[in-house]
Amino acid sequence: MAIILIRTVIVFLSITVALRLMGKRQLGELELSELVVAILISDLAANPLQDIGIPLANGLIPVAVLLCCELIISGLIVKSPRFRSMVCGRPSILIENGRIVESEMRRNRFTLDELSEELRGQGIDDIAKVKYAVLETDGKLSAMLAPSEQPVTPAQLGIKTADTGYAVIIINDGHLLERNLSVAGRSRSWLNSELKRRGAAGPESVYLMSVNSGGGIYFQAKEERK
Repeated sequence: MAIILIRTVIVFLSITVALRLMGKRQLGELELSELVVAILISDLAANPLQDIGIPLANGLIPVAVLLCCELIISGLIVKSPRFRSMVCGRPSILIENGRIVESEMRRNRFTLDELSEELRGQGIDDIAKVKYAVLETDGKLSAMLAPSEQPVTPAQLGIKTADTGYAVIIINDGHLLERNLSVAGRSRSWLNSELKRRGAAGPESVYLMSVNSGGGIYFQAKEERK
């Protein structure tokens, strides 16, 4: 039992490190080569866990090789647009100038129901409102509304708006994030003053508190447990 536990922990940590080395882009989306690597890693890593008679290295070495291959391919994809096009393919325009491109729909085996579903997921309830829709290489659909359907911005109305900047979380579920407090340019005395003003005894009684560069504060106290 102890051997199985140790082998499982080693494999888990190894795969976690491997995926971390692949970078955040691969964690957020999977291109074709990345999907292949992910499937192979999961299959190879499972073998030494299912049979303790298989040396652990038989699972870890192939994972390391696949990781190296993926890092090389990712580097080539970044440096060579032609190589990226060959490995990952090209985006497909499914709607162009408000008209559905049937040939691209058939080539990507994309149905009208799937198109409507993807658009609804982006808050678009009518295909007639779409100017362009592009099926990206990772399978996501990017939709651009027609000019008449786009929301009006303050700039178009000639209204000046204040830049509130980026909001930094200072307290997360009762935990004070000292580094974020420093990044926000605030002191503990300022924080204590703001907490007192809102009736909070301390950070431990706050569920979420954030502040942006414009001075705007979001505050929510913890709910009382019943």
